[in-house]
Amino acid sequence: MKKQITLLLFCALTLSSPVWGQTKEELENGISFIDTETYSQEENLKLLKLYEDLRVADVSDGMDKVGLPNTGLVDPAIHPHWTDYENLSHIIRGIAVTARYVPTQRPNRPVEGQDFDEWVGHFYSNYSTEAFTEVIKEGSVVVLDDVEGKDIGSIGSNNIMIWKRAGAVGVVTDASSRDVDEIAIQKVPLYLRHKGRGIRPGRNELESVNMPVVIGGVLVRPGDVVVADGDGVVVVPRKVAHQVAEYAHGVLEKDKAGRRNLYESLGIPLDKTVK
Repeated sequence: MKKQITLLLFCALTLSSPVWGQTKEELENGISFIDTETYSQEENLKLLKLYEDLRVADVSDGMDKVGLPNTGLVDPAIHPHWTDYENLSHIIRGIAVTARYVPTQRPNRPVEGQDFDEWVGHFYSNYSTEAFTEVIKEGSVVVLDDVEGKDIGSIGSNNIMIWKRAGAVGVVTDASSRDVDEIAIQKVPLYLRHKGRGIRPGRNELESVNMPVVIGGVLVRPGDVVVADGDGVVVVPRKVAHQVAEYAHGVLEKDKAGRRNLYESLGIPLDKTVK
């Protein structure tokens, strides 16, 4: 009985008190409970050097080593749009720049008498923008948490090239892209759930930039390391990224040595994956 009374008292106090030090007013105004950190470009590029040549499998093993098994493994439904088995140019190793698009509640067509193209331009400029482009740097991976259940081509052959020009090494989305034929020709690494056709106006709008997002069941924070290849996508939390890379390189070197011996014994010419 005494334990029950104590528990009820605790619950009552919890419900009537600020949560984690926040006031009721602060909670009503909206607050994020997951901190985001910023890193210098020097720090980012130095970290990315540690991930050179690493495969998703190596990084996954590294995550096991630091006590995070099955963490960071993105839903395999999110896959490479195109693959290059000669140069492996579809592989991504980069630092996450995140953005979140949500379904819009705004009208999905112009008001009576309004020019359609004018409405589209206004929607893009004011609601469904690409503000994250401003923070893309050399080595960035654009990570878009989008509206996966709708036919929206938030990514296309034009804007993906703009992001590449800004320094992005690839794009990962839990939703769709349009212009997929052109993107494959342009050879910008893209990992997506499915193909899309529609434009953004009347369908989605930008909710946040460089805040935590969820891609394929995995939390991605800005500054995390993203590695993607034919096996899928893995996200490495920044706080363990150095340890993961160190262990992963040991896995890779052992694998290379073993496969190199097999190549030689079978008379297979050595390729870049074993050299």
